[in-house]
Amino acid sequence: MGESQIEKYIDIAKQCRIKCLELIFKAQTSHIGSVMSCVDLMAVLFEKIDITKDEAVLSAGWKAAAWYYFLWKKGIISEEELNSFCMPNSPFIGLVEPQNRWGLRIAGGSMGLGLPGAVGLALAKKLKGEEGKVYVLMSDGEMQCGTIWESALIASHHKLDNLVVIVDYNGLQAMGEMRNILDIEPLKEKWLSFGWAIREVDGHNHEEIKWSLIHSPDPKLPSIIIANTIKGKGWKRAENNNLFHYSHVSKEMLDEALKELNQ
Repeated sequence: MGESQIEKYIDIAKQCRIKCLELIFKAQTSHIGSVMSCVDLMAVLFEKIDITKDEAVLSAGWKAAAWYYFLWKKGIISEEELNSFCMPNSPFIGLVEPQNRWGLRIAGGSMGLGLPGAVGLALAKKLKGEEGKVYVLMSDGEMQCGTIWESALIASHHKLDNLVVIVDYNGLQAMGEMRNILDIEPLKEKWLSFGWAIREVDGHNHEEIKWSLIHSPDPKLPSIIIANTIKGKGWKRAENNNLFHYSHVSKEMLDEALKELNQ
């Protein structure tokens, strides 16, 4: 991937982080760390995805601000709808609510429910003989839910080679470090044992992310991309700081973050 393409992704991700921080500050809501960690993944995914034949599911629904931003960029929602984020009576809240629109067909927020829905979409595509893939963005914390492993078995059994899971693996969940709450390691070996094709990447390296979306170790299997990320990426105060799972942003903090991002 050329330098100009990398610079393009860097700028796309920066503009998303800036807008998400502004939306979160305006609404005085949070999930800042989770939103910031997945932006680079979404920047590459949404450029590759074809809304005329692919489907996308945000299982980690609390990353909604970034998801809505890219839905706006794809022309799925309007700028007015984006700016209504977490405002009174807006359907665009801090957890993705289902709507009959591309990228919003399945609710995200209750942990572990996005993958079952994505498996259903992928299986339906297979049965109908439709082209395209189903992409689902998950969090690492969701791997603690039994529904994930049931869905992994179903996808493998039906050879859903049109299903691609991306895991935002930052090692933190709402109340602390995953390894101290319910460790999911060895994650790669678990998914291999369930019959999936695995790639592991730096979740902030756009070149690695793009390569992983194009190349699968076994194109006949459902696949998973384990993307190692930093929670709160892009704003030093928030990076690996789990307070920003729930903490609001003051005007001073917003100015600090925007200054960093615009350097």
